[in-house]
Amino acid sequence: MRRVIAGVVMGGVVAGAAVLLASAYFARQVVLPTSRRVEDLPIRRVFRDSNDSLLIELPASARTTVPGRYSIWFANGAGHACIGEIVATDDGAGPAPAGTVTRLVERVDSGDLTSAKAGIWSGYVYPTPDPLGLPFHDVVIPVKNGSAPAWQFSPNATPKGDSAMWAIHIHGLGGTKPGALRGVPVANRLGYTSLVVSFRNDGEAPASADGRYHLGQSEWHDVEAAVSYAMDHGASRIVLFGWSLGGTIALQLTLKSQFRDRIAGLVLDAPVVDWTSTLMANARSSKLPRWSADLGLQILKSPRLRWITGLETPLNLKALDWVGRTDELRLPVLVIHSEKDRSTPFAVSRRFVDRHPDLATMVTFPSVEHTQEWNVDPEGWDSAVFEWLRNRVASV
Repeated sequence: MRRVIAGVVMGGVVAGAAVLLASAYFARQVVLPTSRRVEDLPIRRVFRDSNDSLLIELPASARTTVPGRYSIWFANGAGHACIGEIVATDDGAGPAPAGTVTRLVERVDSGDLTSAKAGIWSGYVYPTPDPLGLPFHDVVIPVKNGSAPAWQFSPNATPKGDSAMWAIHIHGLGGTKPGALRGVPVANRLGYTSLVVSFRNDGEAPASADGRYHLGQSEWHDVEAAVSYAMDHGASRIVLFGWSLGGTIALQLTLKSQFRDRIAGLVLDAPVVDWTSTLMANARSSKLPRWSADLGLQILKSPRLRWITGLETPLNLKALDWVGRTDELRLPVLVIHSEKDRSTPFAVSRRFVDRHPDLATMVTFPSVEHTQEWNVDPEGWDSAVFEWLRNRVASV
């Protein structure tokens, strides 16, 4: 009997330790920056057709068979190609072990695609500003601990022609500036000057003291510095384009920034408007038990358990819940989201919009990946944003 009891106790201790480790790992991974991605998409072949068009054959999947424009990173990130329309599909009914899809290669921006064996499927159609064909120049934004690089796009060829209305484009968690380039063309059409920014811990801007993501709780300071730069260089009003975490940052600025009265509106693509709901949804999709995920959130919020996450200050997840802060929104917001988004729940965006019927507008696109609403229908995305900004945000 003593041996049985001892075994039960030991089993409970081991199980408890496993739960604690899983929760701690979950909490730490949420805030730990990482830029390493696995090239997990096999490239079956790259070839030219009878019209000399460059084509790529890939395994057919929910991602690779969605219409639109995408990209593939290969050669450990040194290579990049823009992938366009679907040319042919094979349902796998023949001798091949799986179906394939053949798509047009619109551009090869870098690297030798013909020799690539695998890559990463991405929404980053523009790896640099060059493929946009719009006049731009590099700038640096003074921020805490140094300078953050940015790209400034002008409606005219010289900075003297800059519009008084500026758009500031904010990328998402784990991303970099190229991810926000997709919003630049429509802003340019409206005559806005665009500033595509970096912020702490994204690998381009200076790191924070703790080297951890704060889910918008502190990153907004770096973007406010970009707003200050815009004001110093002729901006009168600002439109914020936020992608995913960039949406959180944009919302933070509407309340906390000293320039909040100059912000005219927000365009948010797959925004995180409630981090608690978003993190719990990701935990469920990762098969992490709810109580273990709950413990992970408590670790993120605890001043005494910062040694687990490495955070300099604990996260205030309640302050990052914009669904609950219904009465604090003062600006028109366009929310663009896909119902199939597995990273940032569409239902949370829906609740956010429903609670602000006078200010918030929802537009949906049938993408299957996070922040790829533009990719599935670039023209439709641009048109929706253009019309909304023209109707809801008056130009200066």
